[in-house]
Parts: sequence; structure tokens; C-alpha cells
Amino acid sequence: MVLTLDSYLSLVPVEIRKDKKRFIIEDQISGDFYEMPEICIDAIQLMNQGEQLGEIERVLKVKYPQEEVDLLNFAQQLMELDLIDSINGTKIYRQEKQKEKLGFLWISPNVGKFFFNRVTCTLYAALFILNIVIFIRYPSVFPHHDDIFIFDIMVVNVLFWMVFTFLFVLIHEFGHVLAMRAFELPTKLEIGHRLFFVVLLTDMSSVWKLAPKDRNVLFLAGLCFDTVLLFISLVIQLILSDGQWLLSGLMHLAVFDIVLRMLFQCCIYMKTDLYFVFENITGCYNLMENAKQTIRQKFSFLNSNATEEVVFFGEKKPVFVYSVFYFLGVILTVVLYLKYYIPEIIYAAKKLLPGFVQPPTTLIFWDALVFSLQVSIFIALLLYSWRKKYLLKKM
Repeated sequence: MVLTLDSYLSLVPVEIRKDKKRFIIEDQISGDFYEMPEICIDAIQLMNQGEQLGEIERVLKVKYPQEEVDLLNFAQQLMELDLIDSINGTKIYRQEKQKEKLGFLWISPNVGKFFFNRVTCTLYAALFILNIVIFIRYPSVFPHHDDIFIFDIMVVNVLFWMVFTFLFVLIHEFGHVLAMRAFELPTKLEIGHRLFFVVLLTDMSSVWKLAPKDRNVLFLAGLCFDTVLLFISLVIQLILSDGQWLLSGLMHLAVFDIVLRMLFQCCIYMKTDLYFVFENITGCYNLMENAKQTIRQKFSFLNSNATEEVVFFGEKKPVFVYSVFYFLGVILTVVLYLKYYIPEIIYAAKKLLPGFVQPPTTLIFWDALVFSLQVSIFIALLLYSWRKKYLLKKM
């Protein structure tokens, strides 16, 4: 159906919420969320009042003389988002989008509020500071790249590391889940990846139902639980005697895993939890995309097809600050790989490669073989996550 300035439109049921700088629109049917400036909200409200597009355009040009107003273009964008219900009284065919079924509704909001309230949030902050004090006072407890090698058998080392990592990641994500339930929001867990790491991810799409001041609790919930686990591991490590080598080794492994995952949260170029906190504080919800565009503008050789910079008014400073943290995050990633992961790989290779030339009756041969199978499982999960992300981009 052709749109003209004489057309009048009506939208599907939507809920509009004021945000820090603009407005959040929720499609009540599909559950999708969109960010729009005030001029778009005024246009939508006038559409729902039955005004023609030409009249709406005239009104908005008077109200927003500094803005470029093009109602036909805006109406076309609404069509592409499947937000138009009818044109000139004729209902528009809309491909039905079913709301994705989220779960964990069996967890009572009271349970979530037990873990996330004013008192506990203050406690989490205090423990975070206390952990830093412990590292300063006792630098020997800071993780070292050989902390994962507790046993002589590599398979056992990897098995313990995988179990610890899975357990701690699960606890981290359940921090997000409990925070979501504290605000009576549904969620789910799914497999994803950060660079070369397979991770669990909590679906936090419904966080846009909340006011900006409440969202940071949900974004930081996982780190709050990490902070508690780290404090417990450090305390146990400090009170252990020299003879308790196994428990001490396990606590070193725990600290290693937790600290490195917390440091990777600072690499906000990967859209970590801290990225969403930064995004929420600034109110710039396309921060990464705008920063990448800005970087391409500054370094045109990165993109021969660089287009004109599209950053909303008042967002240039937050985008610049994020761009700085973007580069710092990349540097931090390189440092972590050079200091921890690459030395671990070299050590494991030196220890295991000779095993493949040993007879199948030797322990070192089976150690090398089973270790290779463990790595293969990890790679398979990583490929699954990459494939899933690629398919979603194509849809």
C-alpha cells in the first residue's frame, strides 16, 4: 500500500516509557524494544489520534523548527519495524512474532530481593573494596599462570578448571537471574561466547521495562556474586596451613578463574556487564556502534567506505570516552593473553606433545589423548556459539 501525506495510520499496541535522554517503546505483541526521540513519540501519538501524515508533519515542523521532519520516511521505518496496524482504516498484514518464552518464574521475587536490596548491595561493595585491600596487603595471593596446574596429570588439571569455571559462571549468571526475579522479570540462560571463551548468558531483554536507575543492579548482579566467591576463596587461602596443599591449590585455582573473569569484564569492547553499566549511565544505547563509527572516521584506513558520522546531539563526549576504554580493553586483553593464557598453552604443549609418541599403555599417552578430547569439546561449543550468532545476524 502506497503511503502519501494524506494517509493516516494506527499503530499496534505499544507502551512508551520516558528514559534518560529519549523514550523506550515496547511492542506489546512481540516484546521488542525500540529507542526513539521525543519528536517520534509526538508523531506516534498524533497518528493514534487519527491525524493525517501531512498534518502531523506540519505540526512537528512548527514545534521542532531545528529538526528535519519527514513523516513519509518515518512511517516507512515504522512499517519495516512491523509497528503499523492499519493504513487508512485497512488492516496491514503483519507477520506474527511470538514473544520468546522466558522462564525462572518459579523463583519467587522475594528470593531475588533477599540477595539484592540496599543492605546487600552495600555489602557487595564493601567486599569488593576488601578484596582489593587483601591483594595489596598479600600480593602472593594474586593469580599466577601456573595456578591451574595443581596436579602432574594435565587431564585432571583441566577437569578441575572446567568444573570450577562452569560452577562459577553458573553462580555469576544466577546472580543476574535472581536480580531479574527481584524485579519480577522473566529470563533464561543460553550458551554464548566472548572472543574464544564459551560462556553462559542471561537473557536480560526485559530490563528495558525498568527505570534506568534500577538497571545497574541487574547488570552488576553477576559481579556481586563473583565478589563474594573471591572473598571466600582469598580468606580460605590465607588461613590454610602449609600442609593443606590440595585445598590451597584449589583456592589458588578459584582465585585465578574469578579474577581473570572479572578483569575481562573491564574489556567493554566485548559488550560485557560493565559495558551495559556504562551504556546505562550515559543513556547512549548505541554506544558501541557509534564508537566504532567514530573510530572509523578518525582512522579512515579502517574502512574505505566510511560514511558520515551519525551520533546524536550530546553523545559525542560519552562516545569519545567509550572509544578510549575500547582501546584500553583491547590492550588489557592482549596483556591477559600474554601473561596468563599463552604461557599456559606453551606449558601444556611441552608437557603433552611427547605423550603422543609414547605407547598406548603409558599414562602420559592417555593424558595427552584425553586432554585433546577435552579441548575438542570446548572448540565444538565455541563453534556452536559462533554459528548461532552468525545465523541470528542473517535472520
